[in-house]
Amino acid sequence: MDIIGHLARTVTPAVLADNHNPQNESLLKQFYALFIAKLADQESFTRVGSQEIHRDDLGLFDRLWTDEGQKNHISEELAAHNNVDTISVKGLIASAAPLAFNEIKSLAGSVPIPQFLRDNLESYRNHIPTWATSVLPAGLLGLGASAAGAHAAHATTTNTTATPAGHRISDTTSTEPLVREEKESGGFLKALLPIIGLIILAALAWALLKGCQKDPAPVATPEQTVQQPAEPAVTGNTALAPAVLSLATGEGNELFACRINAGNEELSNTVMTAVKDVFGTGGDNCRADIDDGFATDMPAAPHLAAILPLIKNTPNANVIIEGNDVRIDAPDQAQLDKLVADIKAAAPELNVVATGPVDFDAEVKQSIADATTAMDNLGENPDPKDVARALSLQVINFAVDKTDIPAENQAVLDRAVEVMKQVPDMQLLILGHTDSDGDDAYNKDLSQRRAEAVKAYLVSKGADAAKLMTKGMGETDPMATNETENGKFRNRRIEFTVYDESVAGMDTPITVTPSDSADIKAPTAEATTEPQADTAQ
Repeated sequence: MDIIGHLARTVTPAVLADNHNPQNESLLKQFYALFIAKLADQESFTRVGSQEIHRDDLGLFDRLWTDEGQKNHISEELAAHNNVDTISVKGLIASAAPLAFNEIKSLAGSVPIPQFLRDNLESYRNHIPTWATSVLPAGLLGLGASAAGAHAAHATTTNTTATPAGHRISDTTSTEPLVREEKESGGFLKALLPIIGLIILAALAWALLKGCQKDPAPVATPEQTVQQPAEPAVTGNTALAPAVLSLATGEGNELFACRINAGNEELSNTVMTAVKDVFGTGGDNCRADIDDGFATDMPAAPHLAAILPLIKNTPNANVIIEGNDVRIDAPDQAQLDKLVADIKAAAPELNVVATGPVDFDAEVKQSIADATTAMDNLGENPDPKDVARALSLQVINFAVDKTDIPAENQAVLDRAVEVMKQVPDMQLLILGHTDSDGDDAYNKDLSQRRAEAVKAYLVSKGADAAKLMTKGMGETDPMATNETENGKFRNRRIEFTVYDESVAGMDTPITVTPSDSADIKAPTAEATTEPQADTAQ
């Protein structure tokens, strides 16, 4: 029973839809193997097996792997080994998990899922990456070894009905319970033969090794000679955030907004030069953030000379180039489709997609998950810049004209207070931003009040008010065009930055009002129940 192949034919098309590429398909195959192995463990399966798993249950992966470190390790390794950004990986595996679970349940039929998966261990064992041993229960891959041997002995006689390639998950015909093989007479002895052979080979190898040594190792050590080699430690850029170029065009050919996140000055200068070559002096407004938390390479960099002119010729376009991904948004559908097609033609190696309509709830949930993960990875004595970046990942989706902190954001801010206590010298600047809807003066006032509301909440939880400054930017520092809902959503934000690195060059004063901020009461749960409209400032 080729479980991985079956899931690749049925689940993968439903997850990827029109976003097929070899990297994503390979990534999902590796995830299926990890997912199957985890479900094969009875203790792990018990956590979710009694629940009704719907096909849109995006929390299944988090419930199955409860250890945050393991979840982060899975996402980072899958991203690194398949050249896909970590955020995309998290979205893919969250979508794939419930679909794969229901398909496996259908394949197992009346056989308990853990038993079914242990019986078919050989169908997915080789798909499990060597780095994954740390995220699977100890000894799990050794379970059912005799059953695996029996399956291997009969592999040539096993017939499986394949689902036609390209069928969506709802069309699969593999819903019949799996018919398990009846063991032939003498099956127990046949199952033992591969094990006996391995024991003999191991003994011969150890004897040979011992004879070649001047100082033979103790008798207890030969067990190490048959173990799999340990996965090398993760080094280099594998755990870094991908370098990012985010830019937006205006009504004409001008550059409306531009930001670069790079791991070193060399990459930043390369990207900046490419932007200026196309947009001229408008590129002077491109802001660069050089930080060793980002990668020092960008797969799209060699293609910028070809794709930036295409972007320039598309008015009111938002483009985010992150790792291998290019995500595009524009108000005119025809121009958007043309830009996507043109960039795909100019840089076929890149994954170019049009950004769909904003799913506000999903975006907020994902941003909070990303911020929480970043906070978890700060470690002891964190760099203040890393703290500010982690806090800025979350989206605080204020209700229209309101300053109440939504309940879902409060846990991240609570964590931030604890981190601030560990770094007593850290001073943070809280920046409030709005989109362009409404009056300029009102937007600046609203953004100031929201920044102060965030500060007030932190202070109410024990943060030092004197270490927190606020500034309302209004609509003056956009990240994207305001001509699309995606752009407006990105522009409505709260950003954190290190105060010492941000004061220079500010054209308006920073607000330091610990006594005023303290008068703003922390929001209660009741204060967050108002509906949050899509047009929230």
